[in-house]
Amino acid sequence: MAYDKNISPVGWYVVSYLLRFVELNDDRKDDDEARFLSWENTVLVRASSLDEAHQKGLSVARENSKPYKGGPDGVPVQWKLVGITDVLPIYEELGDGAEIMWTERAPRKLKNLKQMVRQKGAFRQ
Repeated sequence: MAYDKNISPVGWYVVSYLLRFVELNDDRKDDDEARFLSWENTVLVRASSLDEAHQKGLSVARENSKPYKGGPDGVPVQWKLVGITDVLPIYEELGDGAEIMWTERAPRKLKNLKQMVRQKGAFRQ
């Protein structure tokens, strides 16, 4: 079988999707110029192709975008799906040290690269 960088040889893909937070009664909830709090979530899915991984990612995202009543006043709100932002094949078996994602970055000065790094303990939520 020929190597295809778009197919995971181990059957796993990383899928990222974007959600935006809306108050359902807000007249500007579909305004392209309005600002929204957003979350980009990343999940693992088992699939045989990029297209299947994309579809599974959409299914996961839709499960996480159901309307509910928020806050003490029970305001109708929803994390609305904007769409899939990335689908990436995983090339190694999952386990300690397995590379599952990467990002190529434009050349930057060393001092700027150092600013991107956070110390142990800085990752707590």
